[in-house]
Amino acid sequence: MSVPKAVAATIRLTVPAGGARPAPPVGPALGQYRLNLMAFCKDFNARTQKYKAETPMAVTITAYKDNTFEFTVKSPPVSWYLKKAAGVESGSSRPGHVTASSLSVRHVHEIAKAKQSDPYLQNMPLESISKSIIGTANSMGIKIVKDLD
Repeated sequence: MSVPKAVAATIRLTVPAGGARPAPPVGPALGQYRLNLMAFCKDFNARTQKYKAETPMAVTITAYKDNTFEFTVKSPPVSWYLKKAAGVESGSSRPGHVTASSLSVRHVHEIAKAKQSDPYLQNMPLESISKSIIGTANSMGIKIVKDLD
């Protein structure tokens, strides 16, 4: 049986898809744990090339004491998908009072299917993910309707 590696740190970053460079915010975050910046940038950019450039990707990097690392890439946040689908820059300043935009249930279903590929949502039913997305939309002031008129 192999001995587990000693973990030095867990680093969470939001990096644009295909845009990892050894400059801030990636450089200082990985540099302080003496990790190979170029190896991370190449691996990350290769894994995220299927996404559009400038898509914010959440990445969790596990740094080990022997200067090696592993990382997992999650799909973009639900709020980003909702803003893209609704065509707005930001949510409502007063959610519940002022509606920023409206989306159909079909949009929510498509976002849920995209989010289901995330490792922590794989075993969750699509309906539960959809309910969570509707809750996020409500808190952003985006109204969910059955069909867009």
